[in-house]
Amino acid sequence: MGGGGDLDLNLRSSYGVSETLGTSKTLLTLVILVRILVNPIANVFQKQLTRRSAHPVFIIATVHAALSIILLPYYFAVEAIGPDVGVWTNMFVAALLAVSGNVLLVYALSEADLSVLGPINAYKSIVGLILAIFLIGERPTWRGLTGVLLIVAGSYFVIDRKVNQPLPNAFVRFFSERGIQFRFAALCLAATEAIFLKRAVLRSSPAIVFVLWSVLGFAIALPWTLVSLRRQLAGQHVLLMEARGTYLSLAVATGVMQLATVLTLRNLQVGYSLALFQLSAIVSVFLGGRYFGESNIRERFVGATVMAAGAMLIVLFGSG
Repeated sequence: MGGGGDLDLNLRSSYGVSETLGTSKTLLTLVILVRILVNPIANVFQKQLTRRSAHPVFIIATVHAALSIILLPYYFAVEAIGPDVGVWTNMFVAALLAVSGNVLLVYALSEADLSVLGPINAYKSIVGLILAIFLIGERPTWRGLTGVLLIVAGSYFVIDRKVNQPLPNAFVRFFSERGIQFRFAALCLAATEAIFLKRAVLRSSPAIVFVLWSVLGFAIALPWTLVSLRRQLAGQHVLLMEARGTYLSLAVATGVMQLATVLTLRNLQVGYSLALFQLSAIVSVFLGGRYFGESNIRERFVGATVMAAGAMLIVLFGSG
């Protein structure tokens, strides 16, 4: 990192980032719990907005715009600190993946139930396991394979099946649904984003990473919005004014969630962090039933619990 150490210290302090965070298990546990709870709450606001015909690209751009306005003074402080080129490069890639993945996630929420999409995130661990086999030659352990089986078994309780429909056909229909396909694409991007966030936070600080994630995300989302929605901007702006409370709540939830994510990645390995985040699937099932009247909540709760356990097994003991 470049000069400006005092300014960097002030920036860290302004976000409550202490040097003892790495050794404070209580504080880290609290941060992880916040991340687990806030993520599905943000999904609720996203789904509410899509139900009012808000466009996914506009939603993500507006969230990053709100965060950027709040954090703009800190962004100039970050520039004064002068993070090295590696931090900027990693954060640009992370922001690009974040915007793309979150847009796909909102598309998924517009097409499928929250109580289904939450548990599906457990497949992120399977994606990681497969990539490890082909990219770095890791071999799955029996515990890792057990985790895969648990995720697939948990899916049995999550998917909707017609009466007397063979299970293989139900799985084929389930994974051919647009909402599920959008969710799988989003989780792949999110898993990759976490790696770049980890690389950036190790070379700077959680506060700097959070500020760059917010502002660079807006820089990426704005032209996407202007180009793809140029004929819909007036209508989307009217909706923004009508649902400004929901948009503001989503921006706050997203900011809290992302800061908690970065703080967790600062202290834990990427795999462990992603595994712990899977516990939010259980909260997603509850919120899906509570706010959207989604069906089969008991079965989906069982499935989410089993799938979260499978994800934990894969990450903790998946390969050797």
